[in-house]
Amino acid sequence: MSIQRVVPNIQTDRFDESRRFYKEFLGFEIAMDMGWIVTFASASNPTAQITLLAPSDSAIPHPQMSIEVADVDAVHAQAVARGLPIAYPLTDEPWGVRRFFVTDPNGVVINVMSHRK
Repeated sequence: MSIQRVVPNIQTDRFDESRRFYKEFLGFEIAMDMGWIVTFASASNPTAQITLLAPSDSAIPHPQMSIEVADVDAVHAQAVARGLPIAYPLTDEPWGVRRFFVTDPNGVVINVMSHRK
């Protein structure tokens, strides 16, 4: 498996305050902002990233971590073959990623994803 990056996802009900903290205090730049999710990246090391997620009433769980892989389909097939708990099915999202959520043995929900070409 080829891992491209690992990003912690922080769910917060203090979204604006958190945005200011990571941008103004720590100096992260906004790499993606969809209103309910913001990803920050370091200007000097663009794979050093943090994502903020607004609370949601959705039945879809918020992942606590995102792992970008080279081939999400292969990783998904491996997860299914191992009988791992899939918390969100393999899906092409409108914002350009293909992803699924898997739950680790500690109950951590992980967003495994690839950018669509």
